[in-house]
This record gives sequence, structure tokens and C-alpha cells, in this order.
Amino acid sequence: MKPKKFLLAATCLCIALHAHAQTEKSDTVIASVHDLDEVLVLETRQRKVLSSTAPLHILGRGEFLSAGVTDIADALHRLPGITLRDYGGAGGMKTVSVRGFGSKHTGVSYDGVMLSECQSGEIDLSRYSLENVDELSLVIGDNDDIFIPARQVSTTSVLNVKTISPPTADRRPHLTIQLKFGSFGYVSPFVRYEQSFSKNFALSLTGEYTYAENDYPFTLRNVTLVTKEHRTNSRMNSGHGEVDFIWNLNKWNRLSGKLYYYDNNRQLPGQVRYYTNISKERLHDRNFFAQLHYLTHWADKFSLKWIGKFNWVGSVYRDALMAGGVNDADYWQREAYTSVSFLYAPRGNWVFDYSADYIFNNLSGSSWRTIVGRPYRHGILQSATAKYGGKQLTVLARILYSLYLNGDRNGGYHARNMRRLSPSLSLSYKPFESEDFFVRISYKNIFRVPTFNESYYYHYGSTDLQAESTWQLNLGATYGKRIGKGDYVQVSADGYYNRIRDMIVAVPYNMFVWTCVNVDKVNAYGVDLTLKGIKELGGSHRLLLSANYSYQRVKNQNNPSSYTYGYQIAYMPKHSGSVALTYENPWVNLSFHSVGTSSRWPNNEHYEGTMINGYIDCALTAYRNFRIGRTVLECRFDLKNMFNKQYEIVGRYPMPGRSYQFSISYKF
Repeated sequence: MKPKKFLLAATCLCIALHAHAQTEKSDTVIASVHDLDEVLVLETRQRKVLSSTAPLHILGRGEFLSAGVTDIADALHRLPGITLRDYGGAGGMKTVSVRGFGSKHTGVSYDGVMLSECQSGEIDLSRYSLENVDELSLVIGDNDDIFIPARQVSTTSVLNVKTISPPTADRRPHLTIQLKFGSFGYVSPFVRYEQSFSKNFALSLTGEYTYAENDYPFTLRNVTLVTKEHRTNSRMNSGHGEVDFIWNLNKWNRLSGKLYYYDNNRQLPGQVRYYTNISKERLHDRNFFAQLHYLTHWADKFSLKWIGKFNWVGSVYRDALMAGGVNDADYWQREAYTSVSFLYAPRGNWVFDYSADYIFNNLSGSSWRTIVGRPYRHGILQSATAKYGGKQLTVLARILYSLYLNGDRNGGYHARNMRRLSPSLSLSYKPFESEDFFVRISYKNIFRVPTFNESYYYHYGSTDLQAESTWQLNLGATYGKRIGKGDYVQVSADGYYNRIRDMIVAVPYNMFVWTCVNVDKVNAYGVDLTLKGIKELGGSHRLLLSANYSYQRVKNQNNPSSYTYGYQIAYMPKHSGSVALTYENPWVNLSFHSVGTSSRWPNNEHYEGTMINGYIDCALTAYRNFRIGRTVLECRFDLKNMFNKQYEIVGRYPMPGRSYQFSISYKF
């Protein structure tokens, strides 16, 4: 056997036999993997997906290009079980929910530290640049990597965003310069500098600016009256920058950190209405955070991780159509967060982890019309995890204790304090030693505390709210098969049943005053299917296929006597899926990709005439890399919505029709 193939096989075998090695303690191993051939990285990702005790879906940087992915929202369309809310255009807010749980139940981890939004609970993924992402992974349930903060297991699912690590193989500076431009006044320059100054210290700096008019056309139909319109008041003007470093103090200790700043001053187009298209709303979002991450190992059995973070968010909203600034509102969020995790890995197949996190959040508004009082919250999370990783069986058991203490700086009414024990259990079994076939089952119980808006927003929030209680059960199987020298196929199938109790919804007291109450019970069940394949055609020709399909039934189970009992919950399609077929060749690589969903309702009552039609959005990508000495020039063209399909993801927010985007990237 050739040395390269032997190394590949040995690495994959070690991962299969010692699943507990997928911890931060193995960071040194992971780093060495990235220094080897990209095929090895792909094999490692495939093995993690196959053997995971809970559904795990991974998209690497190479797949972003081959599958024609243009931004993080587009990448999420390629993952099963995800429902994305997109308000249209480059500047539209984009939030994600998984398997009917809602976006507030989906956590987002950015380089190992959770992002936070204590005001609304929804993370806007349009703030993060795909060009600075090395890997996206979605974990539904518990993560097999148990050496993680307690906060990372406090949600029903977690989207992990891993940014590009600085190079460590040489001491030369590396620079990436990219320019993207396209329809509707879109232009976005991007630059990244990265360098390893020694074998122990590496630094990277990233900057991005995006401008878009977003004045795309759409058709407005009012019975027999059909008019051609354009989106107005939709300009976007945003930028963000990051500074990252990794400092290996010695072979046992490592310190890494990140500084992040985001600024977006945009117009808000509002909903499309008949006979008028006037909107003068503006929103200025700013976000700064700094995080540190320290990791140490000793005695080959013990590892300690410490994380510290400070986060600040400011939002300034203005509505020029309302005299006297009646609707104007400013909000400021602050968060201090720290976490300590302790890992013990004795000899044998067992590994144990204890993690303790502390979070402090507060929120203030510009007037009494925004937030009642000045709320704050202390959060204390503790998790204990045990994992057994045998030759064919992997079992993970975890218990999470959550304590939330609420208060108000002005001494007014505040939300109740909440505490809960949340257990979870998952396992993966490989019946046949010679086949990459795994069966998995997982259970997780978790709860969600009300956001500050749900508790304190004027004439909307309620301090009497209970936490939402959820549990999820998953049963699935994965299979991977290498055929011949280069062909490969990988499939997965998961069935699930989810339940939410005391779901928080807004109900009207009269025509003008709404408030949040615990009323709904929601049950969800469904199936997620995925397929990936590689077909070598000889020479430098091959076909890449990736596809997924999801069926989800998310039903209102609150009141059997109500006419809405059994109705599908708002914005949850029963059917959704995507497919991407790529032809790689020596000339110009081509990728055809498509995403689609069935019809949805924008409300839980299913009012007549409000249904949002289903859609299929097809696109085409052509790209080519030119290597010139040590430099690489990458050229890419994307034809989006190639059949000019008009559709909506959020009601009355039309998505762009046919458009194009060019991308030129220079790396050395």
C-alpha cells in the first residue's frame, strides 16, 4: 500500500475506534490533518458525519465552490431540516430554524464561542462573511465533541461556523484579495492577510465591505390588475472586520483570540402593499465583540479550556414617515461571558467532561416606548458528560443544569427566575466491522427562557412567561461506500419526533395591544434524507452530486376544540430540498444547483388568500482557477434564479428575480 493511502486509512480507522478523541485535546491532530492533502480532510469530515451519535451535516470550503454556494444563507439551504427566513436581497435579515423549533431554539457558534441576541433571540446570519469561513456544520441534538462549553449544549441544535485558520507551514505572508459585483448595484470587496511569524504564533486580519441598491424588479398582482414594480428604500451599506491570532505557548498550552466589528447602515423596504410602495425606515446595526480562548493539557489525561468574551450590540431605528419620531427606537445590548471546561480521559474507551458557564446580559432602550425598565439577567450553566467510544459502539450521556436570575436596574417588575435539569442521551452502533454503516438514536430535553423582548417590550412583553420546554427524539442510519479508486457514495436517513410545551406566542388583547403568553403546544415529526456522491470520469474529469430532502409536519396541538388544531405552524413547509450537480474538468467547472420548498402559511390561522406559494430556485455557477507560480487567480460567475421565478420566503417580501454575480479572487 502506498504511504499516502496507508496514512489515510490509518487516520480514518483511528477516528472510528476512538470517537472520544474528537475533542479539543486532539487539536494538534486536527491541525496536522489540514497540513496534508485535501482528500484527507474530506475523508475526516465524512467519517465524523457517518459515526456521529446525532445528526451532523458538514459543508467545507471546497464544497462551497463546487456546489455554487454564494453566501451563508445559500449554504444553509443545502442542509436538511433547515427553514430559512430571508427578507430579500443582499441586505435582508436571514435567520435559521431547525425541524420546526423556531430560530430562537437554534444556537450559532462562531469559532467555538456562542453568538448571542438577548433582545430578540434570533441571530442574523447575514452579518457573517462566507469568504472567511472554512467550515459550516449543523448538529441536531448533542455534539460528539464533548469538550465544549455548557452554553453550546443549551439549544436544540447548533450551527458551528469555523473561520479560516492562519497557515502554519511556512513563514511567508499570505494575502487574499477578492472583488464581487453583480446585479442591482451589488459590490463587495474582501481582503484577508495571514502569516505565521514563527512556529508558535500566527495572525490574520480580515476586512469586508458590501454595498447594494437592492432595487430589483417584481410583479405585483391584485386580482386582474398586474403592475411592474421595483423594491424601494432598500439600500445596504455594511462592513465588518476581524483580527485573529493563535499563540502556541508550548506544546501543552495554546492561546487564541478574536476581535470583531460589524457596522450596517441600511434602509428597510418594508412589506409590499397595494397602491403604495413608500417606506422611509432605516436601521443602523453595530456589533463589537472580543473573545479569548485558552487551552492546556497535562499528564496526557487532563485538559482545561477557558473562554472569555465581551459582546456589545447597538441598534438605531428611524421612521421618517412618523411625525415626532413616534416609532423611533434605540437599543443597546451588553454581555459578559466566561466558561471553564475540564476534560478527563483515562486509559480505555471512556472520557468525561465538566463545564461551567456564567453569562451576564442587560438591555436598555431610548424611551419607555421601547423597553419597560432596564432588565438584566444572570445565567449559570453546568454540564456533566460521559462518553464511551468502543470499536463498534459509541454512547454519550449528558445532563445540563441551567439557572437564570432576572432583575431590573430601576427596581421594577422583572421576569421570574428559572432553573431546570435537562438530560440527553445518544448512541451510534456499527453492526458490521467491514462496512461503514452506522445506526444512531438520540434523545435531548432542553428549554428556552423568554427573550427580553418577550418579557419587557412595551404593550407586548409579559414578565409572567414560563420557559418553553422541548424534547426531541431521533432515529437514523448512515452509510458510506468507496467504489473502486475514486468513486464514493454517502447516504443518511433520519426520522424524528419533536415536542414543544408552553410555546410563547403573541395574542391580541384588542386591536392595538398584543402581549406574549404561554398557550401553544406544538408537535413535529419528519424525515431528513441526504445523498452525496463522487464519480471519477477519468483524467481530470469527475462529477460531484449532493442532494437533500426534508419532510416536516409541525402541528398546532394546543386546543382540540379550536379550528386551528392540527394546522401547520406558520412558515414551516412540509417539503423542502436541494440538489447540486458539478462537472469538474480541465477547462471550466460547471455547477447546476437548485433549492425549493412547498407552500407555507404566514400565520397559524391559515387565513384564506394568505398562503405563500412554493418555489424552485435554479442557478448555474461556472468557475476556474489559474495557478501562476505561487499565486492563484480564481474567477467565478453565478447566474442566480436563472428561470426568473418570482417567489417569497417571508410573506410580502419578494425575493430577487434573475440576477448575476461575478467574483475575482487573487491569492498569494
